[in-house]
Amino acid sequence: MSKHQLKAVYVISVAAELAGMHPQTLRIYERRGLVSPARTEGGNRRYSDEDIELLRRISELTDAGLNLEGIRRVMALENENIRLRHELGQARELALHAIRQAEKVAPASGSDLVPLKQAVAVFGQRPGVFDRD
Repeated sequence: MSKHQLKAVYVISVAAELAGMHPQTLRIYERRGLVSPARTEGGNRRYSDEDIELLRRISELTDAGLNLEGIRRVMALENENIRLRHELGQARELALHAIRQAEKVAPASGSDLVPLKQAVAVFGQRPGVFDRD
C-alpha cells in the first residue's frame, strides 16, 4: 500500500462536501487528470487531505475564471516552481558547503589576491560619465 493510499480515507461524497463541490465534479476532474484519488481493492475512490486541498485550489482557479486546461497549466507551473525552488535551495547549500570547505583549505588572507580590472567597450561608443572604473 502506498503512502497516498494510507492517508486516503474520504469517500467521494465526503470529499465533495469538504471541497464544496458536487461528487460528479470530482469525477470530471479525475477524468481530466486534475486529481488522482487512491482506489480500494474494490475500485472505490478514496480521497486524502492533500486531494481535498487540491480540489479547493481547483475551485479557486475556476472562480477566477480559468477553464480546466488553464487550471492544468497553472498547477503544472506551480509544481515546477516548487521543484525549482527546492533545487535552488539545494544548490545554495552545496555552494555554501563548497565555500566553507575552500576557506578551511586556504583561509582568505588577501595577500595572494591580485586585483583585476576588466572593461567592456562597445565598438563605436565612448564610456559614459557615470561608468565605473
